[in-house]
Amino acid sequence: MIAYKKRNENDKGADMGINKELLDILACPKCKGEIYLNDAEDGLICDHCKLLYEIRDDIPIMLIDEAKPLDSSNLSSILSP
Repeated sequence: MIAYKKRNENDKGADMGINKELLDILACPKCKGEIYLNDAEDGLICDHCKLLYEIRDDIPIMLIDEAKPLDSSNLSSILSP
């Protein structure tokens, strides 16, 4: 079971330094699918690829090689505030 919830479009970037317009146009670099902000607001999640793209210094790191895979062993540590 996945322990995070998908945010709706109105929540994207509401409380963080990343521009909402940027979040609206970003896509997963691997599958070109939708991504959304995680609960801790320190990464972007692609449900299709099960990857987390970290946000460092308000800059999303959209490199496939640096994305963290989401699985049951690391999901709680990635998504916990």
